[in-house]
Amino acid sequence: MDILGALIERNFTVGKLAITDVDGTRIELNGDQDGPCSAIRVHDPNFRRKLFLNPNLAVGEGYMDGAFSLEEGDIFDFAAVCMANAKSVESGGIVALLTMLDKARRAILQYNPVGRAKSNVAHHYDLSDQLYDLFLDTDRQYSCAYYDHDKQSLEEAQLNKKRHIAAKLLIEPGMRVLDIGSGWGGLGIYLAQTTGAEVTGVTLSEEQHRISRDRAAELGLAGQVDFRLLDYRLLTEKFDRIVSVGMFEHVGILHYPEFFHQVQIMLEEDGIALLHTIGRADGPGVTNEFIRRFIFPGGYCPALSEVVPPIERTGMFITDVEILRLHYADTLKAWRKRYNANREKVRQIYDEKFCKMWEFYLAGSEAAFRYGGHVVFQIQFARQQDAVPLTRSYIDDWHNGRLNRSRSAAE
Repeated sequence: MDILGALIERNFTVGKLAITDVDGTRIELNGDQDGPCSAIRVHDPNFRRKLFLNPNLAVGEGYMDGAFSLEEGDIFDFAAVCMANAKSVESGGIVALLTMLDKARRAILQYNPVGRAKSNVAHHYDLSDQLYDLFLDTDRQYSCAYYDHDKQSLEEAQLNKKRHIAAKLLIEPGMRVLDIGSGWGGLGIYLAQTTGAEVTGVTLSEEQHRISRDRAAELGLAGQVDFRLLDYRLLTEKFDRIVSVGMFEHVGILHYPEFFHQVQIMLEEDGIALLHTIGRADGPGVTNEFIRRFIFPGGYCPALSEVVPPIERTGMFITDVEILRLHYADTLKAWRKRYNANREKVRQIYDEKFCKMWEFYLAGSEAAFRYGGHVVFQIQFARQQDAVPLTRSYIDDWHNGRLNRSRSAAE
């Protein structure tokens, strides 16, 4: 404990953390900056060794397995104080070595050919259908919402997100729109209803595919919206607009050239594409081992410097880049609040270990967006320079209703 305490204390700068060891030894860490506060009690005598050897995995796994418990604050407070101090810890020692090794094997960890990509998606998205209803909004938007103000509801913010994307795509009635990674169908259905477009959505999740098709049929949109259980790389059609929200994180860095080349082939000459993905504000990195092992196998959130070059090499023009900063932190906070309110229902579906895993996933992800440099990129690109207006006022026009295609489509 003395060695561990000295290691942590040397790099501890934000907030407060108290750790009580198995034998009752207690260390209190006080940063020189205000921040989150937490206190934990260690129950597993092997936890210190695991934490020293691989902190990125040991913290989340230790919470799942009961290696430590919380004595002050909740799991978000603990994740936040860890994340707020992570940068100074990562600058050297075992964490720096593990990061270097992970970077060296990214090609293996993020290898996602067609068959493997489907199994990786199934690991997360083909969980119990009830689970997602317990913390997502009613439209099951499982990506960053767009908050206009602090007191906005999750449902309102997710509607804002869909509206914001529709504005950037400038969709006209009758256009052919492709949604890569269409999820439970919410965005595709919204675009069809509000713009009059013909929408094709592709997903690798059997559960999402089933639900999205059922939703389209119930709304009488089966002839206008076509959801397919298909890898985007197997599509051969052309589209006027292409959008991908929350799917690019599963592509894998070696597959970025393949992704954008395929988009270029499918996009009409005067078409517009939009990519919405989690990203890193602090440059290239690696996927946290807890997330990689338990939540999103094969996943990676890229830096902007890793996304732009493969777009450039296709010859397409990047026409707009918007960085959504704390929007996802607020989205995750809303999800976490709803999850906690329904925790007992989750435990009835799975077990206590799963409950803790999902708790740590949501809390750790929120902490990453508040303290760890994670953001969301919305990158608009096209084959022609003048495919979109030369100023961004058209986006506000859409939001203000002057270009609201829903009215013209309805009429």
